[in-house]
Amino acid sequence: MTGFFQRLQKETQAAQQQMLQAPVFAACARGEITLDMYLSFLTQAYHHVKHTVPLLMACGGRLSDRYEWVRIAIADYIDEEKGHQEWILNDIRVCGGDAQAVRNNQGVGQVSTPIELMVAYLYHQIDSANPLALFGMVWVLEGTSVGVGGNIARLVKQQLNLPAKAMSYLTSHSELDQDHIRFFESLMDKITAEEDQQAIIHSANQVFYLYGQMLRELLPQTQQQAA
Repeated sequence: MTGFFQRLQKETQAAQQQMLQAPVFAACARGEITLDMYLSFLTQAYHHVKHTVPLLMACGGRLSDRYEWVRIAIADYIDEEKGHQEWILNDIRVCGGDAQAVRNNQGVGQVSTPIELMVAYLYHQIDSANPLALFGMVWVLEGTSVGVGGNIARLVKQQLNLPAKAMSYLTSHSELDQDHIRFFESLMDKITAEEDQQAIIHSANQVFYLYGQMLRELLPQTQQQAA
């Protein structure tokens, strides 16, 4: 019998591929990534990563007793994820960006509309629908890190000639998430209720769309037309 993880992969594949069509991936392959684009990516990463632990905590608090085993897994996730937003701010500083503007959500450091909507959507799902929907986001971010994150990190580092200390977030997540995805797979295969599986699939498709919109905004309009 096929586990839920395989179903999740299959039923979100189209949305994942659509996200991977964002012009920034082709630009990266052509060597057209700029420091401003990398800083923009880090800025948006900060604005969703800072919510990872609060979202996990909110999810754990909303789960019923029959998902106590998920709550225990969430405690492990929290331990792994706490403080990662500070890695991002440090990467921004090393690159010469304005980390304080990012922290304060001001000027060049402002959150983009897709990321603001993505985070709001996840809080809404946890509070008013199904808290397990949060695992749709986990699949998008960790699955993308494992699938393309490592290669993108290498290309960005080479093209921008950046030191390793400017790449801590992107590099560490492409490596850390290799182990995380195996843990995630075992967790998802224990989710058997149809309504919970559907909530996770729907959430993942929504997050793939919104995260893809953020990625599309990284490339200036003139470059998008040429891509």
